[in-house]
Amino acid sequence: MSNPFKTKYLVRGAWWVGLLTALACGSKKSSQNPVPAPTAPLPTAGIAGQRVALTPITLVAAEEALQWDSLIGDRRATLGKCDSIIATLLAARAPEVIWVPPAELRHVARRAPGIAADPDQLGTPFLRASNIVDVPDPLRYELRTLMGLVGGRYVMVPAGLVFRVASPGATPRRPPALATAELSVVLIDSRIGKIGWRTIAHGEGDDPWTALTRAVKSLTPGLP
Repeated sequence: MSNPFKTKYLVRGAWWVGLLTALACGSKKSSQNPVPAPTAPLPTAGIAGQRVALTPITLVAAEEALQWDSLIGDRRATLGKCDSIIATLLAARAPEVIWVPPAELRHVARRAPGIAADPDQLGTPFLRASNIVDVPDPLRYELRTLMGLVGGRYVMVPAGLVFRVASPGATPRRPPALATAELSVVLIDSRIGKIGWRTIAHGEGDDPWTALTRAVKSLTPGLP
């Protein structure tokens, strides 16, 4: 007798592999074309009804030309505000997923000292590299242990946020903006230690928070 969960998971896995292949092909084209690859929509159909941990972001940077030191110079405050924006928007725009925000992850980790790693100390920025599929230890072990306490298997990781000077070329639909936010996001299956989905979400704005908000919104197209 077949296992329906296993079958469903294999189908979902095949879909993710196909998506990764498409993204890989897109990245090859982007090396010849300065136009960034479009943001891949959040695969909510595959994680609906499941508890998905949302790790804290640990890397935020901006091009020097933006002169945003006064806006994002306080690292702790900046990371906290980014976490709040990302968690709030995902909960509102993808309510079919049971999101476990960074604040809850910290609470879970504090209740298991010596067992669970500090979510703010997870080495996640290297996951921005497009050629990484298998999550290496110790991060793989840390995520699996943390999810054992949270109850679930999938982890959404904002691996890095970079603000760049917006490219010229405004149109009536696209007014000029000061900066573009590039939010690298990956979705990890902690049980097998693999990245099943990744994208770079883009959003423009005249300040960091507007640009980030628009980047996160681009993960769920079709909503205002």
